[in-house]
Amino acid sequence: MENRTQEITYSKNPKIKIGIIPGHFATNHSHVNYYVDLNKIKRRYKNAKETAQVLAGIYDSTPIDTIVCLEGTQMLGAFLAEGLSIGSNRSINFGNDINVITPELDSNNQMIFRDDTQPMIWGKRVLLLISSVSTGWTINRCIECLKYYNGELVSVAALFSAVNEVNGIEVKSIFTPHDFPGYESHSASECPMCAAKRKVDALINAYGYSKI
Repeated sequence: MENRTQEITYSKNPKIKIGIIPGHFATNHSHVNYYVDLNKIKRRYKNAKETAQVLAGIYDSTPIDTIVCLEGTQMLGAFLAEGLSIGSNRSINFGNDINVITPELDSNNQMIFRDDTQPMIWGKRVLLLISSVSTGWTINRCIECLKYYNGELVSVAALFSAVNEVNGIEVKSIFTPHDFPGYESHSASECPMCAAKRKVDALINAYGYSKI
């Protein structure tokens, strides 16, 4: 699969790059024709810091108290909090001590926050930071979780997103399907590649892929 990787560069910053692999891939809730590799952005110090600076510019006029990180975006979230708080005195968040937290998954796979982290959500303006969005299923789960803990979700920041909003909440992303035309996402029952009896190349999620 790796020999099919294509590199995509962010139009506003050539230092921010991702890899895409064309094929037939299955997630927990959809089938897609590209695997979007975001590992460099999430796990490399320089890449994460560059990307966080871009996101900080997008949200410099949005009041944010807490960043909730999903899908391995914790390092990016820390840099984003720094960029919002000390990156520019033009930012509405300049000087604020922004919380950066990740929900826990309980035995029923539900998102929860323990008693000592709940004050970072309760009554706070929350930015959800997520790796990739294909259908919005994960975002919907987080929306319900934040409602339960009385958090106000102000926006969703994604590294890659195939949608612009989920349940009335705006999704702002660095990369979109416009960066590699032809991206498709289907339910398993409506997947044209399955209908054509094309083999699934790999199972994928926000942490990587496993070949079949």
